[in-house]
Amino acid sequence: MWRLIMAACGVLAMGIGGAAAQCAPAGPTRWITLGTLAGPFPRAHRAQTSNLLIVNGSCYVVDAGDGVARRLYKTKVKMIEIGTIFLTHQHDDHSGGMGMLMSVIWDSSRTRPIEAYGPKGTERLVQAARDYYTESSQIRIADGGRTVPIAGLFIGYDVGPGVVYQDKNLTVRAIANTHFAFHNGGRGDDEHVSYSYRFEAPDRVIMLTGDTGYFDGLIELAKGADLLVSEANSVEARKQLLVRGGQWDIMSETERARIMVQAANGHMSTADVGKLAAAAGVKSVVLTHLTEIADDNYAPWADEVKKVYAGPVVIARDLGEY
Repeated sequence: MWRLIMAACGVLAMGIGGAAAQCAPAGPTRWITLGTLAGPFPRAHRAQTSNLLIVNGSCYVVDAGDGVARRLYKTKVKMIEIGTIFLTHQHDDHSGGMGMLMSVIWDSSRTRPIEAYGPKGTERLVQAARDYYTESSQIRIADGGRTVPIAGLFIGYDVGPGVVYQDKNLTVRAIANTHFAFHNGGRGDDEHVSYSYRFEAPDRVIMLTGDTGYFDGLIELAKGADLLVSEANSVEARKQLLVRGGQWDIMSETERARIMVQAANGHMSTADVGKLAAAAGVKSVVLTHLTEIADDNYAPWADEVKKVYAGPVVIARDLGEY
């Protein structure tokens, strides 16, 4: 079945990584939601979307929204040993903190490459981060604290669907999802790609929806997973956020209509999450990438998922471990 999914999506490339160094004590596979807020606007109480996957004591960052470096510091993992980043797509609430994260790892005296894997545009994004932090790195080298330029350490890979990464700890599979399918009147486009990932560790399988509308391909990717980490979106909450922030009043009718189409078609509702979890037979669900709501009470959202899915459903919190 995996061959069918890969063939349908078109396998473009496969990144094969070396074994990651240990950043934490060895033990069971851990998934930590570093930041849990959907973008694009930053907030004080939740960082934007980012995750930390620890397998056999080795660390992998999955998405890198604003605040990722600060949240990672609170986990007390060894920042110098974080060398692999996966991006679901290039929206700024998933990638806006990546340049700072890579720079902080470099500042920690890392001499081995810091690699980012993701859909089309990832290589260009990393190149931009490399250019942005070059001046700072040159000054720090002149200061005497570093000797290794960042040019050889910041590396981005555009990888096609299929197996995008593999080392002794982890196999990562990706499929293109429907986050951008509403572009061009529902025809999508060739320039913007968004991925959903399946992370296969020796003791645990974790599926991350990323940002996407519901479609049948997600079921096979999530099949039998120990943990489904899914975005949770509310179209009405998106609108109210824009109203409270004043953006709604200055948007044209066309802009209002288009953003509502994006909110409805490019994301997963709680009903969608329940349907996916039940169809795939996953063991538990964590809801993250949460649309901001005024009282931050997402318990009713979990209840909506439970109307369709009988297993445990947890609302993610920043620095929550699952």
